[in-house]
Amino acid sequence: IDSPARVILHLAAKTDVDGCEKDKLLGKNGDAWRINVEGTKNIVEGAKKSGKNIIYISTDFVFDGTKEFYNENDEPNPINWYGATKYEGEKVVKDSGIPYLICRLAFPYRANFEKKKDFVRGILARLKNGEKIAMVTDEIITPTFIDDIAYALDVLIKNDARGTYHLVGSSSHTPFEIAHLIAKIFGLDESLISSTTKETYFANRAPRPFSLVLKNDKLKKLGIKMSTFEEGLKKAKSQLL
Repeated sequence: IDSPARVILHLAAKTDVDGCEKDKLLGKNGDAWRINVEGTKNIVEGAKKSGKNIIYISTDFVFDGTKEFYNENDEPNPINWYGATKYEGEKVVKDSGIPYLICRLAFPYRANFEKKKDFVRGILARLKNGEKIAMVTDEIITPTFIDDIAYALDVLIKNDARGTYHLVGSSSHTPFEIAHLIAKIFGLDESLISSTTKETYFANRAPRPFSLVLKNDKLKKLGIKMSTFEEGLKKAKSQLL
């Protein structure tokens, strides 16, 4: 890799959780494994040959969701194929022998990016259209403002950080709570939002962990403050004005 950069930022992945689960039957011949594991091996080999460090972007889905919360030292135990392939990618990076940084993200969202939707803008669009939506009440996630992720990565790179970090927001919520916060902050009709269960909402789809509460205390020690979901929403709203 002919570049003056000293770090390779590896963002490429198949992230469609349900699509990855369909690939499970194909095992190592499926796209999820070939992209998330074999692709990572190729990136690592390129980093070795060019003498560069690697930053691997991973996910909260490496955890099984049985704990109240997770920090960077907790042992991953994925329950779906997406999480399994991303965890295999983490192991490839850790075992590579080159300096590495693993950054786990969780439910990233931003003000606007037409090429890729996120769950926040999906909810927002449906509420703006006056559509009724059913949101899960028995799952907890940690939404993260993408601008904060970019800032945290910048600080970590400048500090030559190594190891594993959780680049996640500072508050966790059920999807039901998230939808209500979106409606409240954007002045939309909260009566459009009803409740449902994880079992019903994700029927015949990839299994989802119950609790994906990730802690970002390691970032705090570096002086990096990640927004709560409400703070991030307000920032996103101001960017759209």
